[in-house]
Parts: sequence; C-alpha cells; structure tokens
Amino acid sequence: MVLLRYDKGTILVWGNVRVPGSSWDDRVGAFRTMALCYPDILEFMSSSKLDFKDDVLNLPPCPELISKTKLRDYQDEALKAWLRAGKRGVIALPTGAGKTVVALAAIASVNAPTIIVVPTIDLLEQWRTRLSLEFETEIGAYGGGENKLEAITVSTYDSAYIRAEELGNRFMLAIFDEVHHLPAPSYSQIGELFAAPFRLGLTATYLREDQGHQVLPRLVGNIVYQLGTDDLAGTYLSDYLLEKILVDLKPEEQAEYEKHYGTFRNYLMRKRIKLRNRTDFRRFIMRTGIDPGARKALLARNVALDIALNSPSKIAALRDLLKANPDEKILVFTQHNKLVYKISREFLIPAITHQTPKEERSTILNRFKSGAYTKIVTSKVLDEGIDVPDATLGIILSGTGSSREFIQRLGRLLRKKEGKKAKLVEIVSSATRETKISQRRRRKGR
Repeated sequence: MVLLRYDKGTILVWGNVRVPGSSWDDRVGAFRTMALCYPDILEFMSSSKLDFKDDVLNLPPCPELISKTKLRDYQDEALKAWLRAGKRGVIALPTGAGKTVVALAAIASVNAPTIIVVPTIDLLEQWRTRLSLEFETEIGAYGGGENKLEAITVSTYDSAYIRAEELGNRFMLAIFDEVHHLPAPSYSQIGELFAAPFRLGLTATYLREDQGHQVLPRLVGNIVYQLGTDDLAGTYLSDYLLEKILVDLKPEEQAEYEKHYGTFRNYLMRKRIKLRNRTDFRRFIMRTGIDPGARKALLARNVALDIALNSPSKIAALRDLLKANPDEKILVFTQHNKLVYKISREFLIPAITHQTPKEERSTILNRFKSGAYTKIVTSKVLDEGIDVPDATLGIILSGTGSSREFIQRLGRLLRKKEGKKAKLVEIVSSATRETKISQRRRRKGR
C-alpha cells in the first residue's frame, strides 16, 4: 500500500511509486513533492487504481457552513464558473462588485475548513467581522500578533508565508484575496506549500506589469470569471465620468524641470539605454550601483518628477475643485505622504497614510461615512481592499503609471447609490513626463 503524508509543506509518498513532480529523498526513503501537487497525486493514484492511504490533510473540526447572503446574477455566474472549474480559479470583479459575497458562497459550497489570505491587518479585521456574522462561528486569525486556528481562519500574506509549513495541511479551501499579491517571490511559496485542493483567487486587477500573474494558473487556477467596471456601471455600480485637468508649471519650475529631466534624458541617449518597460527600468536601477553617472541621472529624474508631481499649480487647481464642490464627498489621492500632509494643513482636510494609527483611521472613515467629514486626503493606503464609505468625487493629484492603481482609485467611488454619478479627476502637469504617466495608467481600460 502507498502512504501519503504531509511534511512541512511537502508530501511524502512511501511505496514503490513515483508520482508526477516528485523526486527521491534519501533522508526518509520516500518520494517527495510540493504540497501544491496534492490534487494531482490523488488523481494519479485514482487513475492508476493503486491502493493508498491518504494522511495528508489534518482538518480542524468544522460546523456546517451555510451562507445566508443572496447572490446577484453575475455573482451567481461567477460562483458556478468556479464550481465547474473544479473549485479552482480566479474571479476578477471590479472594486465594489461584491467579491467577498462570492467567497462566502464558495465557503458554503465547500463546507469545510477554509483559510482566507489577505494583504493587510485592516482587511483581516474586515473579513473576520463579515465571516463571523455570516457563519455565526468563531473565526481564527494569524497576523497582528494573533495566532489562532479555527475552521475558518483569516491570515495576512506575511503570516501565511511564515507559517506555511505549519498551516499547509489544515484547510480544504484556500482563498487568496487581492490574489495579484501571490506571485511575489516569498508569497508564491504559500501557494506551493499549502495542500488545500480547492483554491479561489479574488482581484479587481489581475494583470501585473512584471508579468507575475503568469504563475497564478499553477498556484490557484485560471481566470474562470471576469467583468470590468464598464460591465457593471449604471446597474450594480455607479455611472462615472473621467476628467483630466492640465496645469502649467510656473516658468521657474518649468526651467528647473527641464534642467534635471534633461540630465536624465541625456545620460540615456549617451549610453543608448531604452526604458521600454519595468524590466528595463530595474536594470537601469541596478546600474546606478556601479555607475556614478547613472546614479546622478536617476537623482536628476527624481527631482524633475518631484517638481511635476508637487507643483503649486496643482494645489491651486485643487482649491478650485474644492470650492466648486463644497457639498460633495471627496477623496484626494497623491503619490507621496509629503503632499498629503501639505494639503491636510492647507485645507484642513483629515489625512490618512500608512503612518495613521488604526484607531484614528477608523475614526476618520466613520466620520466620513456619517457626513461629519466630507473630504479625505490620502496616499496609497486607501487604494486597495479597505472598505471606504461612499464618495462621489475623486481627485488624483499625483500617482504612478500603474493601471492597477488607477482602477483601484476609481473603484473607491463606484458604490451604487440612487441618482449618483461619480467623477474621477486627474490633475496633471502639462509639458512634463507626467502626461505620459497619466496615459499609461489609463491604457488598459477598465
């Protein structure tokens, strides 16, 4: 008889059988393979009609898991597509479209121990609250100083990575929220060291600019269902408008910008370096460690972009927008914290950054929800995952060329409300590189 057993993120196969993807381990006298291969091993053993004992999973006791939430039509379609795919795969839906609701239904359909892996402590707490209300059972948690295993457990990516060998055989279903984080070199090991045969990835932004999403079919499964913002706008999400306001740098700013960006551009021309994508730029960054000229060029580029992204002309345009929309609930997005705090001081707007204590952040968001506050300025911390109360106007004062960032910021505004039409406004410095950055972040559509 062949014996299958879990061992620190791997599966050991005792018996004179070599399963697909395994190699011989002299230390234990057995074939060994990654826990990721568990479903393939079971299929191989079954198709080969081999007698085997399966001791891989060690599941905690689990109550009956029944979801009480009614699915919208497209959510039901997404769930059925995932079920047809063997309970493996990625569901890509826009921010605000209810990916969590689909996950709750998936947990109920599997009705077995489940782990949900999330990128932040804030999301861990959001998931934990929602899960406890839905299933009326104790919810475990790994992260934020807590290490508690339950039939339904939520973990940060960091904690799941650190404890993958320990937790890898305790769940039947693994749900990866914001699954575009999973391809990171360390986090991908979560997918490899967990034996959970059923897997669900959730995201609004599947594609990664470094092409890391190409590993997700192996770790989670293929995309089984996908809708974009425009597919749901006007029905389940708010209608929206996009607007771009171009502002001119002051003459002295423009001169400083041209001087510094010219230093960067001239270096690239002399060395015949082309920066066509993120890989090219990473190579350039590595070059700065050995080439003083490259480092000087990089520093000059950063100074130029700082001028373009943080121009007083943008503050003036922001002032006009705030005056023109006194009663709108507005989110102001910037690239760097320096500008967040400047805007907060000048306009007396509450600020949220990664430095904002959890309690203060919660207070600001609750007051925004109640209407006590009508404006918030933030950097990247509200881009992803966190439930942001209803807002009607978003203002991007600065940002990266990432289409993911743009889609996530748009998604902050699309919570459906009767009669609402959301607007996202970009304020961009003309005659600077920022115009290209703006074009790039919009290029993949919604």
